[in-house]
Amino acid sequence: MKPLRIGMYGGGTVGGGVYELIMKNKASSIVISKICVRDLNKPRTFQIDESVTTLMADAEEMMKSDDIDCVVEVMGGTGLAKKVVESALKQGKPVVTANKALLAEHWGELQDIIKNNKNASLHWEAAVCGGIPIIQTLQSCYTGDDISSVTGICNGTTNYMLTKMSTGAAEYDDVLKEAQELGYAEADPTADVEGHDVRAKIALLAGVAFGVPVPSVDTIPCVGISKITSADFAYAAQMNSTIKLLGTAKKTQDNKLAVYVSPALVSMQLHSVAHCSGVGNVVSVTSSNLGTCSYSGPGAGRYPTANSIVADIYRVASGASSSAASTSYAKDLELDCNYVAKFYVRVPLVEGMNVPITETGALAEKHGVSINSIMSGDGNFCLTTNDSKLGNIQAFSEELATATFCNEVPCFMPLLGI
Repeated sequence: MKPLRIGMYGGGTVGGGVYELIMKNKASSIVISKICVRDLNKPRTFQIDESVTTLMADAEEMMKSDDIDCVVEVMGGTGLAKKVVESALKQGKPVVTANKALLAEHWGELQDIIKNNKNASLHWEAAVCGGIPIIQTLQSCYTGDDISSVTGICNGTTNYMLTKMSTGAAEYDDVLKEAQELGYAEADPTADVEGHDVRAKIALLAGVAFGVPVPSVDTIPCVGISKITSADFAYAAQMNSTIKLLGTAKKTQDNKLAVYVSPALVSMQLHSVAHCSGVGNVVSVTSSNLGTCSYSGPGAGRYPTANSIVADIYRVASGASSSAASTSYAKDLELDCNYVAKFYVRVPLVEGMNVPITETGALAEKHGVSINSIMSGDGNFCLTTNDSKLGNIQAFSEELATATFCNEVPCFMPLLGI
């Protein structure tokens, strides 16, 4: 049989890992024949076998190659990468990618191309939670089941930061600086710390888990971790909980689909995601038949991500059908951006002020928020609510921020298992 000839775009950390794993396995059915990189003279972190692989810098030329059977896109971004992926699909070629931003932003367009081009397929196990095979698991192991929720830690950078903050040893700015020095966080950490990376991933997970079109990232409520302080962890400890940045997709009681990204106070006793530390990832799936199952592992890195890409390549080479290739939408679930949850709200107090229980209660009632408990602390007080809508909590917090007793905008987040 003729080997599957791979054209790979990108020769960085993940691309190098893919090349090493393919070459190490020495599979006669797969060969990486071409790699497109920006700079041919840049030193590589992997050894290229020039008798097998050609290095080139002209992406346009490589897109026209008729001696490539499958395209692997590991360059990232949504500019040239989009052009590369679309070109391959229009030629009826399978595409393997780890590009969650591209998929989340242009899912509908890519699916339309696949429907109109025989043999085209899209494989993206590595796009969500790197080395955890969560996409194949959702697609193959829950076909006879009914999923009610998917929630998880999908970003190693923020999980590392929150794990460090939970010890009480450092505040947000110090932990961010340390994460940057260790290479976990970018110089511009916005995509990680403001939840944009998780937002793209939970959009994709929602589409797979619930058989719906991938929600537009612009419609997903998204809150990051930049407002969290040691005070929040102190209150969390009083509730035998910790704080994690979670992406969540869940069915609501009125059969809608709530998808959101937010820090959450997570019970240490009642939820497995509370115990995922460092740069690890975990996805917790709740369904009718299996109850709650958790899938954990490395969410990023050279070899974990490369392993998922290589697994997809082998699936393409073997001709195995993959529901990752295209998606048929079986369920009509309306997206609910105004999700319901129990919430934690921390209110920074003006120095010398006592906890204004009466005024806070009146504002909560005005905005349809039912208070469950109030705790005081050093320069802050916090409250927990009964089930409330996100919009009501936002309006409540905005008015609290204008009150004479409030020193700055309150910090709020949902509760999980509390």
